[in-house]
Amino acid sequence: MAEPDLDHDEKELTPVDWRSDLEFEQERPRKIIHVDMDAFYASVEQRDNPILRGKPVAVGGSRERGVVAAASYEARKFGVRSAMPSVTARRKCPDLIFVKPRFDVYKQVSLQIRAIFAEHTTIIEPLAFDEAYLDVTENLQGIASATEIAERIRAKIRAETQLTASAGVSYNKFLAKLASDHRKPDGLFVITPAMGPSFVEALPVERFHGVGPATAAKIKALGIFTALDLRAKDEAFLSKHFGKAGRHFYCICRGIDHRPVLPNRVRKSVGAENTFSRDLTSLDDMRAELGLLVEKVWHYCDTPGVRGRTVTLKVKFSDFRVITRSRSRLMPISDRSTLHQSATSCSRLSFRSGKEFVCSAFRCPRCAAMRVRLIRK
Repeated sequence: MAEPDLDHDEKELTPVDWRSDLEFEQERPRKIIHVDMDAFYASVEQRDNPILRGKPVAVGGSRERGVVAAASYEARKFGVRSAMPSVTARRKCPDLIFVKPRFDVYKQVSLQIRAIFAEHTTIIEPLAFDEAYLDVTENLQGIASATEIAERIRAKIRAETQLTASAGVSYNKFLAKLASDHRKPDGLFVITPAMGPSFVEALPVERFHGVGPATAAKIKALGIFTALDLRAKDEAFLSKHFGKAGRHFYCICRGIDHRPVLPNRVRKSVGAENTFSRDLTSLDDMRAELGLLVEKVWHYCDTPGVRGRTVTLKVKFSDFRVITRSRSRLMPISDRSTLHQSATSCSRLSFRSGKEFVCSAFRCPRCAAMRVRLIRK
C-alpha cells in the first residue's frame, strides 16, 4: 500500500534557523514524481527472449575487456553491477548470460513510456532512457493526488510494455529520487513534507545530489559523514569550505531542494566510448579505433541535426592513467571527415614522433572516449 499523499500531511515544528525555507516547501508543496524503470536494459531483453527470464543476465560485452551496461536482478544477487568489468562479473556469477545491447529498441520503449508520462503532465525532465522527473502539481487530468498519478503511470507502463517501474513521490526532486529507490523493484514510496527532514538524517553524504567522490572525501575530512552531521554546521561554515555549494548542502541535509523540473533541459554534449580488444601501440591502431568512435558520435550529431566546435578525447592507459585532450575549431563541425580530423589531432598528442605512443609494457592505451560539445541554437 502506498504512503499517505502529500495533500494530507500534518506539519511538524522545525528548528528556527531553517524554518522559513522548509515552511515554504510545506505550505506550497510541489508534487514531484521520479519514475525509474527496474533493470531497464536487462528487463527488455528478458521480456523479448523468454529463455532469459528468471536467469542472471548482463547487457554488455562478454569479451575480456567488456563492461556490464546493465544487470538483471537475478545477476545483482551475485554482486553483478553496471560499469563492472565483464571478467569480474563472470567471476562473481559463472552462469551469467551476456547479451549485446540493442539501444534502438531501448530508445523505442523509452519513447513509449514518455508518452504515458505526457498523458499527465507536460513538465517532464528525462534523465536517461530509463528515468525521469515529472511535476504533477498542475496536471492534465486534474488528479489531486500525486500518489494516484504515480500508481496509474506504473500500471499503464506494466500493461503496455510488460515492464515494471518504481516511483517516488515527494515535494522536491531530491526526495522523490530517494523515494523511488526505497522500495525497488516494482515499488512506490511517498516522502511527505513532515517526513522529509527525518528521512535524510542518516543519509551518507555521498548520496546527496551533486556530491561526487572528490567532494565526498573533502566533506568526510571535516568529520561530516551524514546529513545529521551536516546539520550541526551552520551555513557560514559550509560556505567557507565549499563556496556556493555550501548553501546547497545546508538545504539538502534538511530535505530542502528548490530545483525545478526542467522539461527542456539543453544537452551540452554527445559522446561515445570504447574499450579496445588489445592495448594500442601505434597511431595507425588509434586511427582505426577512432573511426568507430567517430561513426557513433557523428550519428548522435547528424540524426537530430546538432553541431559543435570542440572535440574532447579521453584516453585511459593500461596503468589506469587518464589523459584528456581537446581541440576547438572556428566553425562548427559540419561533416564526419572534419570530426575525424579533430579527433586524430587530439590523439597525436599522445604519440612521440607521430609514430609510437609514449608507452611501456605497462602503459599503453586500452580505452578511449570522445565527446563533442554542442552549440546552442
